[in-house]
Amino acid sequence: MTAQIAAQAELSSAAGTLLGGNRIVPVIEIDDPTQAVPLTRALAEGGITVVEITFRTPAGVEAVRAAAAGTDSAVGAGTLLTPADVDAAADAGAAFGVSPGWDPSTAARAVERGLLVIPGVAGASDIQQRLAEGHSTVKFFPAEANGGVAALRQLSAPFAHTGLAFMPTGGIGAGNAADYLALPTVTAVGGSWVAPRALIAEGDWARITAIAVEATAALSTAGA
Repeated sequence: MTAQIAAQAELSSAAGTLLGGNRIVPVIEIDDPTQAVPLTRALAEGGITVVEITFRTPAGVEAVRAAAAGTDSAVGAGTLLTPADVDAAADAGAAFGVSPGWDPSTAARAVERGLLVIPGVAGASDIQQRLAEGHSTVKFFPAEANGGVAALRQLSAPFAHTGLAFMPTGGIGAGNAADYLALPTVTAVGGSWVAPRALIAEGDWARITAIAVEATAALSTAGA
């Protein structure tokens, strides 16, 4: 277990570099994998170069594969629930993964595959367990349903000295993203408002780029 913790700590230490200053990680549900490359490029043109393509749709795996191979963005795989999901993400070329929660078998497979996965937490016990396993970045999920900014402020306070970083996701949009990013422990926020499923289906890449430009400009100094 000590070796696994050390390996996990090494993987997790790369999270900050991977985010590369991106304050927003779009959470993408896509139904047509051929749209993955133009979508990811549209977001990059708007200043967002890290994306999470979820496995919530049948097209998720192939969309990750296409975007990872066809763009320079850091393409992550979301909704990793099992070791098989970790394998699918790694085989598709994902740069990282995201999970709504965490479990020992999935954790072990992520370390075996050398895949950085940001696990979900909802309370103090979750956080303590993730810290004990070597994680240094976690996803607070579902953020708004778990009390929002006020809850995360109080929840993160006892762990501030550990250097733990949070990426809250769930119910976050243009109206409240800056409030989360104002918290010193929040490194980025996840959300679907930058690349709505309807605009993806329409292939409205210009509108998605415009939303990304607006979002990055509005949030660039949040928490500074």
